[in-house]
Amino acid sequence: MATSRPGPNLSRIATSLGVSVATVSNALSGKGRVSGQLVERIREHAAELGYVPSQAGRALRTGRSGVLGLVLPDIANPLFPKIAQAIEFAASAAGYGVLIADSRGDAAAQTEAINRLVERGVDGMVIIPRRATRISSAACPVAVIDTPSTSGNTVAADHSQGGREIAGHLASLGHRRILIIGNNRESNVQNDRAGGIRSGMRPGMHSETLWIDRLEQENGSGCPLGLAEKARQGFTAFAALSDLQALRALTELQQAGINIPTDVSVTGFDDLIWSPVVTPSLTTVRMDMDRIAGIAVSALAETIRKNRTREGMLVTAEIERVAMQLIVRQSSGPANPAPKTSEMENM
Repeated sequence: MATSRPGPNLSRIATSLGVSVATVSNALSGKGRVSGQLVERIREHAAELGYVPSQAGRALRTGRSGVLGLVLPDIANPLFPKIAQAIEFAASAAGYGVLIADSRGDAAAQTEAINRLVERGVDGMVIIPRRATRISSAACPVAVIDTPSTSGNTVAADHSQGGREIAGHLASLGHRRILIIGNNRESNVQNDRAGGIRSGMRPGMHSETLWIDRLEQENGSGCPLGLAEKARQGFTAFAALSDLQALRALTELQQAGINIPTDVSVTGFDDLIWSPVVTPSLTTVRMDMDRIAGIAVSALAETIRKNRTREGMLVTAEIERVAMQLIVRQSSGPANPAPKTSEMENM
């Protein structure tokens, strides 16, 4: 029975070239006194033999694992696999592997995930935190991706600017009454997005905010949001703080016989994979996750390179916020004001 032949090790390379193992090791790692001509010869021969450096051996020599940790708040949310892919790509380009931990929406579980990754010897971490996560417990450099208003944030999308983009778009379509829809009152990201919408509104515009978590505490999970009644009250735009909430708004309004965008407009955030294919396709704001991931991983790798003692520290980057991009699709259109109710006429 044939067996697979193991890949070449340093001894085989050294024997075939008639040099010592130490010389081969120094040539491949760039250390020690080895002539440039011999270094080139050794590296060329190693490449011809298909030599792949041992990560375990490298870890013993350098004290580094060559692995980064990535801690996600809830991988069931379709936004986070998209972020994980961008981080993994950036890490691979920087020469790192990635271990992913999912906190399943729980702050205590996220803190535990951080501790597990530290125990596994990751060189550093990228954390997308939940509120109350104990990032300081990480005994390695940490890059935080949250929102620019979060203390210790490394780099993030400019969520407030994204909100202003939404407000400006709706204002240009003639909308004057906007219902902002979020699902987590304690989320820094959602509060920044909502604040951006409010700050971007023009004189004469009015907004209210509906927090789904508060409504569901009172009426149960999955309860109606009462959006048809809001439309009757004169709200012509429903600005959700994520595409998930926007889809819920689209569904509820359509089931009530309200046409989108003829009667009301709906917008979201994040440009999830299904946002272009729902009916109507969703107007939203997109994060440049590839750029954010590249900045975070680059800053983390540089900190790891300079930090020889594996100390915990929050990583800073020269670019702290990355602009969001408005993507206009079918779900937003010119305002078609609903008839005022007697209640509104008396306001």
